[in-house]
Amino acid sequence: MNVLIVGCGRVGGFLAGLLDAEGHTVTIVDLERPAFAHLPAAFGGTTFLGNGTDLDVLRQVGVDKVDAFLALTQGDNRNLMAAQIAKEIFGVSRVFAKVNDPIRAEIYRERGMTTISRTTILGTLIHAMLMGDTQMGEVLMERTMRAEAEMARAETLGEAGKASPSPARSA
Repeated sequence: MNVLIVGCGRVGGFLAGLLDAEGHTVTIVDLERPAFAHLPAAFGGTTFLGNGTDLDVLRQVGVDKVDAFLALTQGDNRNLMAAQIAKEIFGVSRVFAKVNDPIRAEIYRERGMTTISRTTILGTLIHAMLMGDTQMGEVLMERTMRAEAEMARAETLGEAGKASPSPARSA
């Protein structure tokens, strides 16, 4: 799958690493070069320094050829704008926007946008674990802890000089 991610914070960098490790083609865009440090050392995708709501930047990174577009910046407005541009202007069929405000997430979801609110996801997960819901809580926590352990191992190897962070690559 060819995936374009806007926002290389912790979520974007983590997801880009997962998808890249699975063999997907990943391009990640961010406004700040230091953000690319969130990518795993083995990241083999493409990084691009630019604004993910800028039509020219999106054209340069091939938004018209992607199978999926994920807006994962820190700002709800930026994510919703980038997602709308990808969906409505470039016709990307699978578009996701991280939205912290659950009310805004629902409003855009009602308009056909796929939104993910970590506020409600995390709250629902914690509630499930607290209530002993093994169907939801345990499976997700097992996957989460496995991913966190892998990230910690990679970080430890990097600090020991056995691996180094990958430099930001530009398209």
